[in-house]
Amino acid sequence: MITGIVVALPEELSTLTSKKIDKGCCVFITDTIILAYSGAGADNARAASELLVAQGAIRLVSWGCAAALSASLKSGDLVLADTLIDAEGTQIATHPVWHGYAKNLLSNTLKVHTGGLVESKTIVANGKDKKHLHTQTGAVALDMESIAIAKVALQNNLPFLAVRAIADPVNMDLPKAINHSLNNEGDIVLSKLLLFIALHPAELPGLIKLGLHFNAAKNTLKLVAKQLDHLTALPSQDQ
Repeated sequence: MITGIVVALPEELSTLTSKKIDKGCCVFITDTIILAYSGAGADNARAASELLVAQGAIRLVSWGCAAALSASLKSGDLVLADTLIDAEGTQIATHPVWHGYAKNLLSNTLKVHTGGLVESKTIVANGKDKKHLHTQTGAVALDMESIAIAKVALQNNLPFLAVRAIADPVNMDLPKAINHSLNNEGDIVLSKLLLFIALHPAELPGLIKLGLHFNAAKNTLKLVAKQLDHLTALPSQDQ
């Protein structure tokens, strides 16, 4: 029974494996877990999910970081979404048995938050916009990939789970350097980032703060990864 995991960013990938994976490709990290490095955004996540299904995955996981929409969440908090919400408001529930199993398992070592995870098609940089999304949707967090993975799971009648750690809190405005440093595929280009910092040195403290938040999220994902074999061991009769 193979579990497929979709990861969008190389920093998130490093919480699961030290193997080098090309974007758009996948690799087995254990006999029963196959990991795909999708790149950012829904289209990439959809393609990676379909690749995992073609490779024999019978359940799918969205893995990585998320932005908080609820003031109750801080950087490093773990969110196991119970509902995925797309940009048009369509909702997809995660697999209830797997979600309950994962929550009970991870609650032994971590505080687990649940709630809705809403799709954003672009980076939501402003705290006010994040608060508005929370009011509008009721979701506790947002990302750009999970709903696309959930839709592939639904189309193939496969269980789905979203494992997300909070990076930026709801009140944090992302540094402008982030958006200015992205390429067309949603990846940060280091040369563009360094140039923007050189021209706008006042951005540096915000970037350092964001880096600390992101490290807190990565540390949480690493703790979850230690229990990955158990997390993906849901018996087939429970699917």
